Amino acid sequence: MRFVFVMDPVSTVSVDEDTSFALMLEAQARGHRVDHCLASDVGLRGRRVVARVRQASMQFEAEEPITLGEPEDIDLVDADAVFIRKDPPFGDAYLWLTLVLDHLEGSTLVVNNPRGLREANEKLYAHHFPEVVPPTIMTSHQDEIHHFLSDIGGHAVIKPIDGHGGESVFRLAHGDTNLNALIEAVTHLGSRNAIVQALIPEVYDEGDKRILLVDGELLGVVGRLPSKGDLRSNVHVGGSATPATLTDADRKIVETLRPRLLADGLFFVGLDVIGGKLIEVNVTSPTLLQQMSRLCGQNLSTTVIERLERKVDAH
Repeated sequence: MRFVFVMDPVSTVSVDEDTSFALMLEAQARGHRVDHCLASDVGLRGRRVVARVRQASMQFEAEEPITLGEPEDIDLVDADAVFIRKDPPFGDAYLWLTLVLDHLEGSTLVVNNPRGLREANEKLYAHHFPEVVPPTIMTSHQDEIHHFLSDIGGHAVIKPIDGHGGESVFRLAHGDTNLNALIEAVTHLGSRNAIVQALIPEVYDEGDKRILLVDGELLGVVGRLPSKGDLRSNVHVGGSATPATLTDADRKIVETLRPRLLADGLFFVGLDVIGGKLIEVNVTSPTLLQQMSRLCGQNLSTTVIERLERKVDAH
């Protein structure tokens, strides 16, 4: 098969951490052609979706894990699958990419589905499932945040709707002299909405869990422990990957989300869970596949690519 990965420059790839690299390496090992391109390399000719791609060759070498061939202009209808692996944030270029790739509907498989990507803001999508989400509001108003803090016991987390990788995530507490300043910083002085969510105290001792799903089915789970004094478990900001198991509450979250994820065409998804509550649904470029594979002693990339092959055959 021929797979096209739309992602960031290969210079950003970390050989022993990057999920996109692991998937590309596995696809290559299974005999598939793997092409790389940037979001800006994808365009339209009428309704034809075209891309300027370079064939990618993967090797487990830290200095140059991916080498690229000469540029080639192709019609993406001739590819078997397009894997969108552009890292957040979901900005204008990402939006345009999804709108262009919509034109491949009915021909080339795109994962995750472009319409699904537009639907599933990683901070807001979880709130289609209030039964598994902690108390949360979205607001730009400082007084509402103060009232919310009072209602939930005085402790919360505030984060920007378009944030990623633990960026601008702050703990809010009644009595903190920096409380209003933190609210103003994240809401841009009340001009932008923010997510404010009840603080789940388990985050300090247990961290969070990343649950990876492939086509609605469980792939695996990995824990993330925050560094000392930080409530953010993101590996990007110093959190560490640890073994983890699913609880009954975690399984309920997976079962609750599965029908909606399948309906929205969200093939490869990462759920962030703290204390049995769903925090975020990662759909743009879910990570931690390599860390999860090492902890469980299996190459989980194989499962992802096998499922992708079956989905292409059924498409």
